Amino acid sequence: AGAQLREAMLDSLQTVPVPTLKRALRGPAGSRICEVALSVVVNGDFTGINPRLGQELERAFQHAERGSLRGAARELGLAQPAITRSIREIEREMGVALFERHARGMTLTTIGTVFVRRARVIQGELRRVRDEVDQLRGQTTGRVAVGLSTVSHLALLPATLGAFRSRYPDVLLDVSEGLYPNMHMALDDGLIDFYVGPLPETPLSKDYMIEKLFENERVVLARIGHPLAGSKSLRDLADARWITTSITVQSEAELGPLFARHGLPSPRIQMQAHSALTMIVAAAHSDLLAMMPQQWCRFPWTNALLQKINVKERLFAPAMHIVRRTRLPLTPAAEFFCDLLRRAAHQQPPGAAPAHKPATLSKPSRSRPVLRRLTDR
Repeated sequence: AGAQLREAMLDSLQTVPVPTLKRALRGPAGSRICEVALSVVVNGDFTGINPRLGQELERAFQHAERGSLRGAARELGLAQPAITRSIREIEREMGVALFERHARGMTLTTIGTVFVRRARVIQGELRRVRDEVDQLRGQTTGRVAVGLSTVSHLALLPATLGAFRSRYPDVLLDVSEGLYPNMHMALDDGLIDFYVGPLPETPLSKDYMIEKLFENERVVLARIGHPLAGSKSLRDLADARWITTSITVQSEAELGPLFARHGLPSPRIQMQAHSALTMIVAAAHSDLLAMMPQQWCRFPWTNALLQKINVKERLFAPAMHIVRRTRLPLTPAAEFFCDLLRRAAHQQPPGAAPAHKPATLSKPSRSRPVLRRLTDR
């Protein structure tokens, strides 16, 4: 547990993305920030610096998260002057301003942003240490937070819930939906344990470990009664207009390479969706075409609103991966959930080929590696 706490502290200090934030941690003020953050690690309840600082920090965190003194006061059941006094007490203790005062309230300074973010990361890692110790002692409590893409929801989640609830009936499973570009900050900050879905177009650094779950394919979907419903090839759809996802920064980068592989010009993109629901609604109520993973053909909402256009070309989709931070191990419950996802990946239909032979599902072990480094791909 002590080693994991040190790893968490090092990880939180080494992943500050902006050079100016790194400079902010140098000098007396930075040393005080590290001292307070270390107290969070050691004590867990923000005590040990002075008798009242635990309460003051929690009030300041509430203000930072709510964005207003009124919201923080309402959340904590306190009067606004109590929150103001708490913030001043922290700033006096640390010798640096964490909040900038202006006519409409207060906002975090650069140093305040560093402190709140990193202290929350460390607080999350401390929670994982406690969860891991309890789970290794046989308890079934704790929390597992994961980020799943829409395909992961459709293809993998249904096959995992029953077994997970049986093994860990009292663990809170916190599931967020999104693609990696919308998940990476939560992964960096430790708000989620791992992400499952397609990788981004930009290669990940060695700070992350990945495991490919299965290859995938896409299908072309259109509204029921679409005039191009009888098309037999992508060439027949050359004049169509399309809607794409947000997995790529540039909307044309998602489908352009696939069309080019078949000797066709890039499709005309008229809409970029940031959620699967947006894609379904837009395609169902317009003449826009959507190229979506094949798992959508088995989803009742899709079948009720959209129809598949059977083109002859094989349309490859991004593979599904597990992504997690290299330096920080998973708790037994989180590792068990990864095992369930692997097994679900091997139940995918032809065309969604699994990446490796499924292992026998057993009690999680700290001795066996779960994921491989990105550099080993």
